[in-house]
Amino acid sequence: MTVIDLNSDLGENTPDRLVSDDAAMLEIVTSANVSCGFHAGSPEGIAETLRQAVDRGVAIGAHPGYRDYARFGREEIEIDSPTLQAHVEYQLGALHALAASAGGRVVYVKPHGALYNTIARDERKARDVVAAVRAVDPSLVLLGIAGGVVIDIAEQAGIATAAEAFADRAYTPEGLLLSRRLEGAVLHDPQLVAERMVRLAHEGVIESIDGTDVAVRADSICVHGDSAGAIAMARTTRDAMEAAEVTIAPFAP
Repeated sequence: MTVIDLNSDLGENTPDRLVSDDAAMLEIVTSANVSCGFHAGSPEGIAETLRQAVDRGVAIGAHPGYRDYARFGREEIEIDSPTLQAHVEYQLGALHALAASAGGRVVYVKPHGALYNTIARDERKARDVVAAVRAVDPSLVLLGIAGGVVIDIAEQAGIATAAEAFADRAYTPEGLLLSRRLEGAVLHDPQLVAERMVRLAHEGVIESIDGTDVAVRADSICVHGDSAGAIAMARTTRDAMEAAEVTIAPFAP
């Protein structure tokens, strides 16, 4: 039996910047990557998303990013190791406290945006993030893109890992995400997205931007909460996968 998790980036809303329908998405996904406040969200909004996740039995993950609200944490920032580690530890601590207040607990970590992409290839910053996880809670699972250097570094440090694929993103023939700066990087057709994810679950491949198949390991599939049509994509994907006898369940219960 094929088992896979569905996750989404949530807790990123503020009154002046609404980017996702958290309540609707939490009815579909099995894991929620909840903002820790540096790139998006507010303490009260994050707390509400956490309460809803607990009520629906959705696994909670910390979603720490660069301290860059203005650019939504999607631009690379040069930062020294002590500062980066402290920033990640601070964010993990804040989410741990808010999750406990909501009656839940954080069970995994998925870095956000530019930080996520950077630690897939930058060994120094990957070590900083892993060191932060170990310092705060070494029982947390680190969720990252398959093949990223942070996965190897985390495993060497004794941190459990899980590999992630992206439902609504295009892939290069090398198995990397196509840059958001390029046309076609973000997918919006729910049926196309669902078909790609069913094939990934059963065959372990995704069609890349040039039409060739690329092998992708995935314990969890992400549908970005702030993508256009995110709810339709997530619902269509879940329905199609369950119809194809794929069990949807958290990777870190």
